[in-house]
Amino acid sequence: MKCQRCQREISEDEAFGYFGEVLCDDCYIDARFPAKACDPWAVYSATRTRESNGLSGIEGLTSLQQEIYAFIKNKGKVTGEEIMKQFRITQNDLQNQIATLRHCELVRGQKEDGKVYIVPFE
Repeated sequence: MKCQRCQREISEDEAFGYFGEVLCDDCYIDARFPAKACDPWAVYSATRTRESNGLSGIEGLTSLQQEIYAFIKNKGKVTGEEIMKQFRITQNDLQNQIATLRHCELVRGQKEDGKVYIVPFE
């Protein structure tokens, strides 16, 4: 059988039911517990963990997160759609990457003329 979201081949004992869909464990976790950019506890945890490990700026981020951050910083402000197009990622991947960058206090959302932009945290 296949996961109905990612199309990965899974066995019956690896399948999870979620609102009528058959999902693999990764897609099930994403569906049940999506990353949230606005999560004060996650920000606290991420900043303290990074600080205690001597990390600052983009240190310790994945290469994709570093590239997304550089893209945002160079442009000054971007929409989620621009990031998805530039990096060929899904809405779910965008949400996860931006949540991590937000938790590290590297980017934030900014509403302007009815649109939400992602901008450097500064």
